[in-house]
Amino acid sequence: MENCAYHFHCVEKMVLYPPVFPIQICIFVFQIYNLMTDNSNKTDEILECSWHANDSLMKEYHDNEWGVPIHDDRKLFEFIVLDAFQAGLSWRTILHKRENFRKAFDNFEADKMAHYDENKIEELMQDSGIIRNQAKIRSAITNAQAFIKICEDYGSFDRFIWQFTNYKTIQNNFKSSSEIPTTSPESDAMSKELQKRGFKFVGSTICYAFMQAAGMVNDHLISCPANPLKK
Repeated sequence: MENCAYHFHCVEKMVLYPPVFPIQICIFVFQIYNLMTDNSNKTDEILECSWHANDSLMKEYHDNEWGVPIHDDRKLFEFIVLDAFQAGLSWRTILHKRENFRKAFDNFEADKMAHYDENKIEELMQDSGIIRNQAKIRSAITNAQAFIKICEDYGSFDRFIWQFTNYKTIQNNFKSSSEIPTTSPESDAMSKELQKRGFKFVGSTICYAFMQAAGMVNDHLISCPANPLKK
């Protein structure tokens, strides 16, 4: 009787607590794997450039301007000037002062800026709405003069500046922000030629930032919703 009771107890335990067989373990692991894979794919789908952070003005600029090709000479000159003022500073600082810069520098009309005198320089140095760096202010005037000369030689600044990317946008198709460079062979060549023609504050890093702004290079992440290739 004791033996029968023992076997009955064992059967009862197997019914109440069935053993976990290897196939059940495999199914469980497979379900976890699918869940992790699905989440990863969802993350990739919404991945966008992160440099605009939580700043609404930066995001608007990122979504609607950055990486969009520019061929208007006045707009190209605006970015030449603003990127020069950015040297040593953040683009956020410059962007939040852009409207002030436009008012202070006659909407970046090179013909007017090329004739700024000492009185105008002093006026700009007193303008708290812009970056009051005398070297950069003077370089804006010098660059306006050099800009006009290029327009005379090439017919337009657009024709001159786009030659460095063979008149087309370089599509980099980066997957991560860590892949985005700060210079390139094209920005090196651009910097060298601009300096040769009298421009100031046009190092290769500044030239690469200009190329990004002017849409000469598209550095939006390939998965970014604002990437022009997705529009």
